[in-house]
Amino acid sequence: MGAQNCGFGPVSELVAVSRPLHECERVFVGDGVAAVFARRNPDAFDAVHDTSGMTERAGAEMIDDLLRGSDHVISVMDAELVLRSVVAGRPVTMVDSLFSFWQLAHPPAAIHERCATMPRSGYAAADRHLMGLSPHERVVAAHLLATHSVVQNFPGVTERATDFAALGAGPQMHRTGSIVDVEGLRDAACATGPEHDLLINVGGFKNFLLDFDVNNDYMRLLYRWLPDLLRDWPRFRRVLVCGGPFGEGREQTVSAAGRTAECRLLRQRELLQVAAGTPDYLMAPGLTALHESIALGRLPLAIHEQHYAHVFTMRALDGTRFGRSGGRFTDVVPGHPLPEDDLAGTAALVQLAGRIRKDDELYARYRRTFNERIEHYVSLTPPQRQHGVEELGRLLGGEPVHTVMSGILGTPLTA
Repeated sequence: MGAQNCGFGPVSELVAVSRPLHECERVFVGDGVAAVFARRNPDAFDAVHDTSGMTERAGAEMIDDLLRGSDHVISVMDAELVLRSVVAGRPVTMVDSLFSFWQLAHPPAAIHERCATMPRSGYAAADRHLMGLSPHERVVAAHLLATHSVVQNFPGVTERATDFAALGAGPQMHRTGSIVDVEGLRDAACATGPEHDLLINVGGFKNFLLDFDVNNDYMRLLYRWLPDLLRDWPRFRRVLVCGGPFGEGREQTVSAAGRTAECRLLRQRELLQVAAGTPDYLMAPGLTALHESIALGRLPLAIHEQHYAHVFTMRALDGTRFGRSGGRFTDVVPGHPLPEDDLAGTAALVQLAGRIRKDDELYARYRRTFNERIEHYVSLTPPQRQHGVEELGRLLGGEPVHTVMSGILGTPLTA
């Protein structure tokens, strides 16, 4: 089992898929923040193999050795793991929560043809054959190469799945609802009274460009803003800020105006309990965290976009209360160019966060417009919040993922 090393979304979905597989020996392999998350949630796996710090060759040898001993491979958006599984002749399920997000320069038919003619004599030959496909296109190619394809429902998914089905390309694509830890959410719903007044979830943060120590202007802007949040909002006496940047000895406490914001990394099920019991919830607009919040019956407020996928998500949900209410960097600098590209768009957001952090006038506008978003959010009545949850549920719902996986693996799963 493995997950794309981009934030906590893919690996938290892997954990959600893994936990009901009680009859299987569940072996995780991966690196970076995906491995950090797996180590923090060891109950979801029977073994965790962290390839962080290994040479590329040593990591590849470990993965290939694990594949030889496997009955089935599950990959959440990790295209390389799918490719290695196919070459090794192992059945593999590709799970994806961003299927409609991937940007394609080549038409679907061309990607299908590349997959159909791919040599399977070894990984190096297969990898060379797929050269010329972008990272996004290789994820889509992984769906066509996999034994089974599972995609989470989102605007645009049905249309893209129809386009590929028309080609007769790849396996049947199973569309699911929320890929979340159902058992953990059910237990979290019984959580006792809140220990905090506000939860801020920044997610895993780290990806192909963002990092905790470089390209981290977004986090540095957040650190500047937290004391002002405490000064501006007396109702938030105890704030919990959680996510990847606060793990591995990076915990800290921010204090201002007699109020505190504790910054730390929680285990997944601890976070679900906090999300269930805390009155107000601000979150980076990642899909997994949003699905978990919907399942808990909680309407969160989206904070500003960290990377281009967040921009895509907020645009797609613009017709909902969640989408309309969320914070956006366009509130602060409406004319800032944002390339319609994952890497370049994310780099532009990093640059924008840095501009706002360093420029007092822009920062003052950021603080004011953010407060306006929060003021609107906290003024929502319980029925208004419930309506916001229900419209997201109708838009994003689908067949339970454990039901889909049970059919694929031939294993009775309960959740």
